[in-house]
Amino acid sequence: MPDHIEKHIGARIREFRAIRDFSLADLGRLAHVSTSQLSRVENGERPASPSVLAAVARALGVTLSVLHGQPYVHMLQKDQLDRLLAPISSALDAWDIPPDDDTPLRPLDEVAERTTQVAKLRAAGEFGGVAEALPELISDTAVAAQTHTAPGRDRERAHNMQAEVARTTAIIAYRLGFMDLARLALARMAVAAPHSGDPRQVAVERYERAVITHAEASRPDRGVALMKQALRDLDDDGDPSTMAVRGTLLLRASALSAVQRDHAAADDWLGQANELAEAAAQADAASDPPGTRYALAFGDLNVALGRIDVAMYRDDHEEALRVASEVRLPDSYQPTRVAGFLIRKAGAEAWTAHYDEALESLEKARRSAPQLTRYHPEVHETVGTLLRARRRAPDPLREFAQWSGV
Repeated sequence: MPDHIEKHIGARIREFRAIRDFSLADLGRLAHVSTSQLSRVENGERPASPSVLAAVARALGVTLSVLHGQPYVHMLQKDQLDRLLAPISSALDAWDIPPDDDTPLRPLDEVAERTTQVAKLRAAGEFGGVAEALPELISDTAVAAQTHTAPGRDRERAHNMQAEVARTTAIIAYRLGFMDLARLALARMAVAAPHSGDPRQVAVERYERAVITHAEASRPDRGVALMKQALRDLDDDGDPSTMAVRGTLLLRASALSAVQRDHAAADDWLGQANELAEAAAQADAASDPPGTRYALAFGDLNVALGRIDVAMYRDDHEEALRVASEVRLPDSYQPTRVAGFLIRKAGAEAWTAHYDEALESLEKARRSAPQLTRYHPEVHETVGTLLRARRRAPDPLREFAQWSGV
């Protein structure tokens, strides 16, 4: 990281250490990081790896976003996204208020079509388009859920859409660094999902909660517990959609175990995910074209991506880069998933001194999903590493750093 980024994070760590009345030794013991390493991080003399930052944040009881100084308000203003967040929050606040008599009730098919369109925009990384559409869609699904109260398919369908819209809201808010809004949306999803008649939707809510709430709160142990609960409650019925959800839960449990440095558990979860991926491939081959997979992809490719995550959390960047070099993404892969992979790959390349390749990966991520890349904290970490590695940053790197707000 460049000096000003390192010093900023180091200063934030020092501030929270003082608030907690921790000595360097106290924090080092809680985070399982040496006192000398912590001292250098606090003084801006060396960058902290993602696993070290996660451990420090967990020990301090704050989120990674807080240490990084998110949200990036100046960039949100430049992209005109800041003005879209207040209406979303207001719509969520009015979630359970009975509609006025003149409030239009849109047909469920129409609401379902718009819900699907917004989910596609989310997958494409079109944050602006999603944020524009969410306030009205949140209101429409709330009205539908309050109107279709008789037990049956329409009631379940209305709550399913309500849960999916809340999920989209949580993901967008999280990506933009607004954790309070993300948590509120997740709370709404947790209320709607059990009424959807779909146990997979309940499991997806728990998955998102582990990704957003417990990871950001630096409590991976709670995230692992949540994944165990979700797996217990979601029966393995052999349906490809169920397999996709269960496989994603296994991979999340693996990554969270790696954050805790429980390497044996991480490997065990990965092994289970690999076995399920093989079974899922056979089920897909024998089934009709699958329907919704809850925007969750699972298979051999995703297990490979899980191996990259585990290696990065272990600070085994050579292994992460080796696995990444063998990954071949299908042409149909969603733009946000392409960008997510490239961002991980760039991090591994930067930490192994493949600086030109790392910048190339970041540029590809920008072309694939620009808004996701622009607001991704790992991008900021990697750009900082690249800037620090050069006595004088080349023009393309300086341009990318300015674009990403570093």
